Amino acid sequence: MAVTRTAKAASAQPFSPVERRRRNREEMTGAILATAQAIMREEGAAALNLNEVARRLGLKTPSLYEYFPGGKLQVYDALFRRGMQLYTERAAPLRERADWTDYLRAQMETYLQFARDFPELYQICFERPVPGFVPSDESLQVSLAAYQSAVAEVTRRLAAGELQPPPDLTPQQVTDLAIGMMHGLTSQHMANEPHLPLGQGRYGSLIPAAVYLFAQAWSPKPQRPEPVEK
Repeated sequence: MAVTRTAKAASAQPFSPVERRRRNREEMTGAILATAQAIMREEGAAALNLNEVARRLGLKTPSLYEYFPGGKLQVYDALFRRGMQLYTERAAPLRERADWTDYLRAQMETYLQFARDFPELYQICFERPVPGFVPSDESLQVSLAAYQSAVAEVTRRLAAGELQPPPDLTPQQVTDLAIGMMHGLTSQHMANEPHLPLGQGRYGSLIPAAVYLFAQAWSPKPQRPEPVEK
């Protein structure tokens, strides 16, 4: 019992002033980003307004600069990094798919579902809705790591002979072509029928057809047997 009481007493120790300030700062930073994200979802990524963020949080606008000295662009940057991290977490397990067409389909479905779940983060991460916003080097590294991971996975599957695109295409070009198809279907779905779930609508229903096109063009062709001489 003495050990239990000691452990409880230790856990009940108050935070130091430094720790308390750190926790308070983290909580406020999170609240600012969550509020900014809510505004972007309601009104579009480019409509973010720090005055409105401050109003919803019950703060004066200058107080926000204590947490984001770079102002609105720094808030955008933090949300870009958050969006890329969330997307990467969803996409990473897909590499375990054994069949390359299943992997491709899962990537396309995950991308579209991410756009539906987080339309504001999808806009800031994968489109260019905010004039003048350029992600910081730190944030771009998160984005670049996700892209390099995709190229590495394509390279691995090419080396294994799982898919056979035209020989003049590099692994990066193969990846870019798949990304172009994936983004095109998703952007059209979000522009026209964002309320419809995955698998429905003019464009959201075309993922299986897109995968079929790639499969028909890039699946390894069976080897014809050599003719037997009589």
